[in-house]
Amino acid sequence: MFNISGGEFVLLLLLALLVFGPEQLPKAAQQVGRVLRQLRTMANSASNDIKEGLGPEFKDFDVQDLNPKRFVQKHFWEDEESEKKPVARLNGKRPPFDDEAT
Repeated sequence: MFNISGGEFVLLLLLALLVFGPEQLPKAAQQVGRVLRQLRTMANSASNDIKEGLGPEFKDFDVQDLNPKRFVQKHFWEDEESEKKPVARLNGKRPPFDDEAT
């Protein structure tokens, strides 16, 4: 979650303990959890409202498609990726590629 390693999480926990103190830390964590839950509910509600407002012809619409990076990947590079030959992988990752070297 949030690309935080174990050591970084422990450091953040100690920092929160120093800032809020042992008495206020559970209350602060509870408030943060409540805010995150409300934000998730609001985002899901907005997404559902958009889908309902667009009508049945857009039933497969994904809100993530509005992200410009995702839009370009989906509409410009998706076909090219499927036509390419399989790429050799090293430990499950693509090998490094240098545009200037080729």
